Amino acid sequence: MTDSPLLVVEGLRKVYRSGPKEVVALREVSFSVFPGELVAVRGRSGSGKTTLLNQIGGLDRPDAGRVVVDGHEVTAMSEDALLALRRDVVGFVFQSFGLIPVLSAAENVGVPMRLLRMPVEEREARIRLLLALVGLEQHANQRPYELSGGQRQRVAIARSLANRPRLLVADEPTGQLDSQTGRQIMELLRALVRSEGVTALVATHDPSLITLADRVLEISDGVVQEAALT
Repeated sequence: MTDSPLLVVEGLRKVYRSGPKEVVALREVSFSVFPGELVAVRGRSGSGKTTLLNQIGGLDRPDAGRVVVDGHEVTAMSEDALLALRRDVVGFVFQSFGLIPVLSAAENVGVPMRLLRMPVEEREARIRLLLALVGLEQHANQRPYELSGGQRQRVAIARSLANRPRLLVADEPTGQLDSQTGRQIMELLRALVRSEGVTALVATHDPSLITLADRVLEISDGVVQEAALT
């Protein structure tokens, strides 16, 4: 771990409005994450976890504050720059997997590399490596409906690493999985942080997974505080 943070969040505020009613989702949130860390964001459903991750990944814009990822000020970027950031710097893993049903596991993993027009030989080698890393080298030609939930999430994780992101953002990646499979996925994320040199920010409300993180951030009513590992 170096002295300079990979992710800096400063004074982040997000308010949702429905007519005259205001809901404050984030309240002046500030924290840093350093290279090589696996940081868990813990909080109940509706506490603001997804809102926070969306601001960090450039999927939504805050009302105030700023986010800096790997030296890029996300909150000041144009839409084109945000697309490049999500393609090259930030990888995403979602609860719903987000795989393309008609594509095989290997083809799903290869989609981000195709968008970069990576040479075929290099792309195929990277796909084989990533599927091996997540333990699915024998399932390369299977489509999502032929895989279990845990296997589909493994494919999604492999795809998120396709273009060697610096930051991996995972929003409830074990939410649709049973507890044993969920723990396996969290252990896989921890191993990949080490082997791929990725920094990971993982939102979860599952207390059994928290012990696998290096640090825990607790979010409640839009306020984020450092929490003890339990």
